[in-house]
Amino acid sequence: MSIDIDPADLIVPRNYGKSGQPHGTWTRLRESSPVHRCEVDGYEPFWAITRHADIMEISGQPEIFSNSAGPMILSNEQVEQRRNDKSPFASMRTIIETDPPEHRDLRKIASGLFTPRKIQGLDDLVTECAREHIDKFGAEGECDFVETVAQRHPLRVLATLLGVEREDEETMLELTQQLFGADDPDLRREGENREKATAELGLEFYNLFNRIIEDRRANPRDDLASKLANAKLPDGTPLGPVETFGYFLIVFTAGHDTTRNAIAGGMHALLENPDQLELLCKDPELAPKAIEEIVRWTSPVNYMRRRVMQDVVLHGQEIPAGDDLVMFYCSANRDDSVFDRPFEFDITRHPNRHLGFGTGEHFCLGAHVARLSSRALFLEIARRLEYAEPTAPATWIESSFVVGLKTLPMRYKFCPSA
Repeated sequence: MSIDIDPADLIVPRNYGKSGQPHGTWTRLRESSPVHRCEVDGYEPFWAITRHADIMEISGQPEIFSNSAGPMILSNEQVEQRRNDKSPFASMRTIIETDPPEHRDLRKIASGLFTPRKIQGLDDLVTECAREHIDKFGAEGECDFVETVAQRHPLRVLATLLGVEREDEETMLELTQQLFGADDPDLRREGENREKATAELGLEFYNLFNRIIEDRRANPRDDLASKLANAKLPDGTPLGPVETFGYFLIVFTAGHDTTRNAIAGGMHALLENPDQLELLCKDPELAPKAIEEIVRWTSPVNYMRRRVMQDVVLHGQEIPAGDDLVMFYCSANRDDSVFDRPFEFDITRHPNRHLGFGTGEHFCLGAHVARLSSRALFLEIARRLEYAEPTAPATWIESSFVVGLKTLPMRYKFCPSA
């Protein structure tokens, strides 16, 4: 179907750096072309999937819509880089890139570890971290909320859970920013070329995590890091060193960056909707609903790719085996067939059937940790904030895969903790 959109708005990182997610384009696609073939100069072609119901259906059929090609649509430069990658991590696959039955076997390793019962002391940990970071504000002043709080609160929570020492936290933060901000000129790793920079980045991550893995194998403790380091497949086979590293990498980096972006985007939404901020401060017990609305509103994981394994027809479009679909979660989270007033930020919204944590086989393993971590922070803010307003426009990271704010300048006044 012919429709007046620029498909580059959907996938080119530079375009997201200008103003964030392309909601206008997604709205037109949901209305007129919910399964839309996109060709963008310098990128692999793909089909854009923009409706909530279609994403639910596709996610429930991994035998037809496979994760094996990886989660991202790659530029031609990235395809060539991966083809030439000779590093030890070139063949590494994380749980995101697997299908059943392999995916179920890998998921069983950690699925039971992220429950409230298994993560001992998580409530105390997230509350302590939240209080510590709000205390750092002082009584009143100005700050960049992203730098001061949004990226540091989940960093401390995940570092504690995965055994990262405090002296390594700044290094982990920098590496994580370089990984997910690889297309942003302010965040990407400098190097002779992108290929070499990526290899160096992978090696630094490996060295940091492998030190923890070796320690927890030699001196196991009753913590999440030890359980992952000593994990075995259902048949009793231990995970190999690269696979174990991949687990640590995906849990830490994906868990940090998505939560960071939800927290930053949530504060941005509250500043832009002062009635909702006032409502939260008057009734902090709204924090659980507020977090669900923040995840819907921000949708930090913007999309996931699926490779079509057999010829299919979706909304009258014939899609041959081998083509790629891109499920835009952020678009689905504004679908007016599912959400009443989808373009209103409403922290009392219920029900809230958002896809911010995905759905189906690949529902986010760390959703419980992300919810609890974010809830503790906004609960602390709600109880202590007296005043807040933006001091300059927020800026966006040049990234189309995991989407979020780069800066959020604000003025504030907090009361001391009780």
